[in-house]
Amino acid sequence: MARAKKTDSMQVHELLLQALETERGGIKIYTAAVQAAQNEDFKEELQGYLDETRTHEEVLTRVFEMLEMDTEERSPGRDIVAHHGASLVKAIEMAIAAGDPAAAEIVAAECVVLAETKDHQNWELIGKVAERGGELGKVLQPAFEAVEKDEDHHLYHTKGWCRELWIQSLGMPAVLPPPEEVKQVETAIGAARAENARDDMLKKGH
Repeated sequence: MARAKKTDSMQVHELLLQALETERGGIKIYTAAVQAAQNEDFKEELQGYLDETRTHEEVLTRVFEMLEMDTEERSPGRDIVAHHGASLVKAIEMAIAAGDPAAAEIVAAECVVLAETKDHQNWELIGKVAERGGELGKVLQPAFEAVEKDEDHHLYHTKGWCRELWIQSLGMPAVLPPPEEVKQVETAIGAARAENARDDMLKKGH
Protein backbone atom coordinates (compact mmCIF):
# COMPACT_ATOMS: atom_id res chain seq x y z
CA MET A 1 0.00 0.00 0.00
CA ALA A 2 1.44 3.35 -1.08
CA ARG A 3 2.06 5.91 1.64
CA ALA A 4 0.09 9.14 1.41
CA LYS A 5 2.22 12.03 0.25
CA LYS A 6 2.78 14.92 2.62
CA THR A 7 0.86 18.10 1.80
CA ASP A 8 3.09 20.63 0.02
CA SER A 9 3.11 23.50 2.53
CA MET A 10 4.47 26.01 0.02
CA GLN A 11 1.66 25.26 -2.41
CA VAL A 12 -0.94 25.47 0.37
CA HIS A 13 0.55 28.88 1.16
CA GLU A 14 0.14 29.85 -2.50
CA LEU A 15 -3.44 28.57 -2.59
CA LEU A 16 -4.35 30.73 0.41
CA LEU A 17 -2.73 33.82 -1.14
CA GLN A 18 -4.72 33.27 -4.33
CA ALA A 19 -7.91 32.56 -2.39
CA LEU A 20 -7.70 35.83 -0.46
CA GLU A 21 -6.98 37.78 -3.65
CA THR A 22 -9.94 36.07 -5.34
CA GLU A 23 -12.27 37.22 -2.55
CA ARG A 24 -10.93 40.77 -2.70
CA GLY A 25 -11.38 40.83 -6.46
CA GLY A 26 -14.83 39.31 -6.05
CA ILE A 27 -15.94 42.25 -3.91
CA LYS A 28 -15.00 44.63 -6.72
CA ILE A 29 -16.58 42.42 -9.39
CA TYR A 30 -19.88 42.13 -7.51
CA THR A 31 -19.92 45.86 -6.83
CA ALA A 32 -19.64 46.50 -10.58
CA ALA A 33 -22.14 43.73 -11.43
CA VAL A 34 -24.78 45.20 -9.11
CA GLN A 35 -24.52 48.45 -11.08
CA ALA A 36 -25.05 46.57 -14.36
CA ALA A 37 -27.98 44.41 -13.23
CA GLN A 38 -31.39 45.33 -14.67
CA ASN A 39 -33.56 42.50 -13.36
CA GLU A 40 -34.47 43.41 -9.78
CA ASP A 41 -34.30 39.79 -8.57
CA PHE A 42 -30.84 39.44 -10.11
CA LYS A 43 -29.68 42.72 -8.58
CA GLU A 44 -30.89 41.58 -5.16
CA GLU A 45 -29.14 38.24 -5.61
CA LEU A 46 -25.87 39.91 -6.56
CA GLN A 47 -26.08 42.26 -3.58
CA GLY A 48 -26.47 39.25 -1.31
CA TYR A 49 -23.44 37.60 -2.90
CA LEU A 50 -21.45 40.81 -2.43
CA ASP A 51 -22.25 40.81 1.28
CA GLU A 52 -21.31 37.12 1.58
CA THR A 53 -18.05 37.68 -0.32
CA ARG A 54 -17.10 40.39 2.17
CA THR A 55 -17.69 37.81 4.90
CA HIS A 56 -15.55 35.27 3.04
CA GLU A 57 -12.70 37.77 2.92
CA GLU A 58 -13.03 38.22 6.69
CA VAL A 59 -12.98 34.43 7.20
CA LEU A 60 -9.77 34.12 5.19
CA THR A 61 -8.20 37.09 6.95
CA ARG A 62 -8.75 35.26 10.25
CA VAL A 63 -7.14 32.14 8.73
CA PHE A 64 -4.11 34.24 7.78
CA GLU A 65 -3.90 35.59 11.33
CA MET A 66 -4.09 32.10 12.83
CA LEU A 67 -1.39 30.83 10.45
CA GLU A 68 0.72 33.98 10.99
CA MET A 69 0.62 34.77 7.27
CA ASP A 70 0.91 38.26 5.80
CA THR A 71 -2.34 39.22 4.06
CA GLU A 72 -0.41 41.58 1.76
CA GLU A 73 2.26 39.08 0.67
CA ARG A 74 2.58 38.95 -3.10
CA SER A 75 3.35 36.01 -5.39
CA PRO A 76 3.33 35.62 -9.17
CA GLY A 77 0.16 33.53 -8.90
CA ARG A 78 -1.57 36.06 -6.69
CA ASP A 79 -0.64 38.88 -9.06
CA ILE A 80 -2.24 36.95 -11.93
CA VAL A 81 -5.42 36.47 -9.90
CA ALA A 82 -5.46 40.22 -9.20
CA HIS A 83 -4.99 40.92 -12.92
CA HIS A 84 -7.88 38.63 -13.85
CA GLY A 85 -10.13 40.28 -11.28
CA ALA A 86 -9.30 43.79 -12.46
CA SER A 87 -9.91 42.69 -16.06
CA LEU A 88 -13.39 41.42 -15.20
CA VAL A 89 -14.26 44.69 -13.45
CA LYS A 90 -13.02 46.58 -16.51
CA ALA A 91 -15.12 44.38 -18.80
CA ILE A 92 -18.29 45.20 -16.84
CA GLU A 93 -17.43 48.92 -16.87
CA MET A 94 -16.86 48.79 -20.64
CA ALA A 95 -20.21 47.06 -21.15
CA ILE A 96 -22.03 49.68 -19.06
CA ALA A 97 -20.31 52.49 -20.97
CA ALA A 98 -21.39 50.98 -24.30
CA GLY A 99 -24.95 52.01 -23.48
CA ASP A 100 -26.89 48.75 -23.90
CA PRO A 101 -28.19 47.89 -20.41
CA ALA A 102 -29.43 44.40 -21.34
CA ALA A 103 -26.08 43.50 -22.92
CA ALA A 104 -24.19 44.91 -19.91
CA GLU A 105 -26.28 42.76 -17.58
CA ILE A 106 -25.26 39.64 -19.50
CA VAL A 107 -21.59 40.66 -19.45
CA ALA A 108 -21.84 41.16 -15.68
CA ALA A 109 -23.37 37.70 -15.26
CA GLU A 110 -20.63 36.13 -17.40
CA CYS A 111 -17.89 37.91 -15.44
CA VAL A 112 -19.34 36.71 -12.15
CA VAL A 113 -19.45 33.12 -13.45
CA LEU A 114 -15.80 33.35 -14.48
CA ALA A 115 -14.79 34.75 -11.09
CA GLU A 116 -16.89 32.24 -9.16
CA THR A 117 -15.42 29.32 -11.10
CA LYS A 118 -12.00 30.19 -9.66
CA ASP A 119 -13.44 31.00 -6.24
CA HIS A 120 -15.35 27.72 -6.07
CA GLN A 121 -12.23 25.76 -7.01
CA ASN A 122 -10.18 27.57 -4.36
CA TRP A 123 -12.55 26.47 -1.63
CA GLU A 124 -12.80 22.92 -2.97
CA LEU A 125 -9.02 22.70 -2.71
CA ILE A 126 -9.00 24.29 0.75
CA GLY A 127 -11.48 21.58 1.75
CA LYS A 128 -9.15 18.89 0.39
CA VAL A 129 -6.28 20.28 2.45
CA ALA A 130 -8.50 20.46 5.54
CA GLU A 131 -9.37 16.77 5.11
CA ARG A 132 -5.72 15.87 5.70
CA GLY A 133 -6.12 16.96 9.32
CA GLY A 134 -3.30 18.12 11.55
CA GLU A 135 -2.87 21.65 12.84
CA LEU A 136 -3.54 23.07 9.38
CA GLY A 137 -6.78 21.12 9.14
CA LYS A 138 -7.94 22.51 12.47
CA VAL A 139 -7.58 26.02 11.07
CA LEU A 140 -8.98 25.39 7.60
CA GLN A 141 -11.90 23.07 8.33
CA PRO A 142 -14.06 25.64 10.17
CA ALA A 143 -13.35 28.20 7.45
CA PHE A 144 -14.29 25.71 4.74
CA GLU A 145 -17.51 24.77 6.49
CA ALA A 146 -18.43 28.44 6.91
CA VAL A 147 -18.00 29.23 3.22
CA GLU A 148 -18.63 26.04 1.18
CA LYS A 149 -22.40 26.32 0.74
CA ASP A 150 -22.20 29.98 -0.22
CA GLU A 151 -19.69 29.15 -2.95
CA ASP A 152 -21.87 26.39 -4.39
CA HIS A 153 -24.83 28.76 -4.36
CA HIS A 154 -22.90 31.59 -6.03
CA LEU A 155 -21.56 29.47 -8.89
CA TYR A 156 -24.60 27.37 -9.79
CA HIS A 157 -27.17 30.13 -9.37
CA THR A 158 -25.18 32.70 -11.35
CA LYS A 159 -24.66 30.21 -14.18
CA GLY A 160 -28.44 29.83 -14.25
CA TRP A 161 -28.98 33.58 -14.37
CA CYS A 162 -26.40 33.92 -17.16
CA ARG A 163 -28.04 31.20 -19.25
CA GLU A 164 -31.57 32.55 -18.84
CA LEU A 165 -30.57 36.17 -19.52
CA TRP A 166 -28.90 35.01 -22.73
CA ILE A 167 -31.99 33.01 -23.71
CA GLN A 168 -34.18 36.04 -23.06
CA SER A 169 -31.89 38.20 -25.21
CA LEU A 170 -32.25 35.70 -28.06
CA GLY A 171 -36.01 36.28 -28.05
CA MET A 172 -36.88 32.91 -26.55
CA PRO A 173 -38.92 32.22 -23.39
CA ALA A 174 -36.71 32.41 -20.32
CA VAL A 175 -37.20 31.19 -16.76
CA LEU A 176 -36.50 34.20 -14.55
CA PRO A 177 -35.55 33.77 -11.76
CA PRO A 178 -33.74 30.69 -13.12
CA PRO A 179 -34.60 27.12 -12.09
CA GLU A 180 -31.44 26.98 -9.96
CA GLU A 181 -32.80 29.87 -7.90
CA VAL A 182 -36.35 28.56 -7.65
CA LYS A 183 -35.18 25.10 -6.59
CA GLN A 184 -32.46 26.42 -4.25
CA VAL A 185 -29.72 24.38 -5.94
CA GLU A 186 -26.57 23.74 -3.89
CA THR A 187 -24.83 20.94 -5.85
CA ALA A 188 -23.66 20.19 -9.39
CA ILE A 189 -26.22 17.37 -9.63
CA GLY A 190 -28.95 19.71 -8.43
CA ALA A 191 -27.91 22.30 -11.01
CA ALA A 192 -28.15 19.74 -13.81
CA ARG A 193 -31.59 18.64 -12.64
CA ALA A 194 -32.77 22.23 -12.40
CA GLU A 195 -31.65 23.01 -15.94
CA ASN A 196 -33.37 19.87 -17.21
CA ALA A 197 -36.57 20.98 -15.48
CA ARG A 198 -36.73 24.38 -17.17
CA ASP A 199 -39.02 23.24 -20.03
CA ASP A 200 -41.58 21.93 -17.56
CA MET A 201 -41.30 25.16 -15.59
CA LEU A 202 -41.99 27.18 -18.72
CA LYS A 203 -45.08 25.13 -19.48
CA LYS A 204 -46.36 25.63 -15.94
CA GLY A 205 -45.48 29.30 -15.97
CA HIS A 206 -42.96 28.57 -13.15
